[in-house]
Amino acid sequence: MSKLFKYEFRKTLFAKLIVAGLAVVLEAAYLLGLALDKPGGDHELMTTSILLLIFLAFGSVLGMGLMSLVTLHRDMNTRQGYMLFMTPNSSYKMLGAKLLEAGLSILLAGAFFFALGALDIVLLFAHEQDLEELWNMISRLLEAFNSDIAVTLPNLICLAVLLLTGWIATLTAACLADVLMSSVLNGKKGSGILAFLVFIVIVRVVRIPQTIAANMMQLSLNTTIMLVQSVISLALSCGMYVLTAEIMQRKLSV
Repeated sequence: MSKLFKYEFRKTLFAKLIVAGLAVVLEAAYLLGLALDKPGGDHELMTTSILLLIFLAFGSVLGMGLMSLVTLHRDMNTRQGYMLFMTPNSSYKMLGAKLLEAGLSILLAGAFFFALGALDIVLLFAHEQDLEELWNMISRLLEAFNSDIAVTLPNLICLAVLLLTGWIATLTAACLADVLMSSVLNGKKGSGILAFLVFIVIVRVVRIPQTIAANMMQLSLNTTIMLVQSVISLALSCGMYVLTAEIMQRKLSV
């Protein structure tokens, strides 16, 4: 398993290094703008760099998951990738290595950018004179996303965990749909469309337990319900992983 994990990690290492390099450059630009600007002055460099950092954060978290899906599809549909299925490794190990690498990459990238964002906000608060207005602006942005989210550190952390675990569940659902397309539906007319429809159905089914849990607990979007929904996402991800690996074992292993 460790060898497969290292193999999957090396596949995406170059992309990770590019993301890290861009993050360093943009953070340096932000700190430079923070050092040069006076309180209440022109924040053009700061604003541009922080917006690019936000886009990079979302793009990298989404991209790391998509890269894992692309490599899985390539392994099942190219001769070079299909050689993996001729090695003495079970489909559970091969898929587990892919999802583990993708999951850890997503979580680490999310934690990194969350910590970086928190640091930048603290530095900006220390730099600005009108801290109350800045905090109100952040509160309004979060309220636009969901009016039930209170601006507290635990809520922000739980929200980040909920978004990351939700993306991991979505990625696992996409892997299941892709395996179905490449094995059960392989060569059949309209297999791509059917796989996409299966993916949509799976994602909607995944949301049902989360909605039921929220309604049963009769809670707004606070730390408790966000943590419960995160656990449900991870549990469903494990279930979809077992189902996907079993299909691979039966249909693709030689």
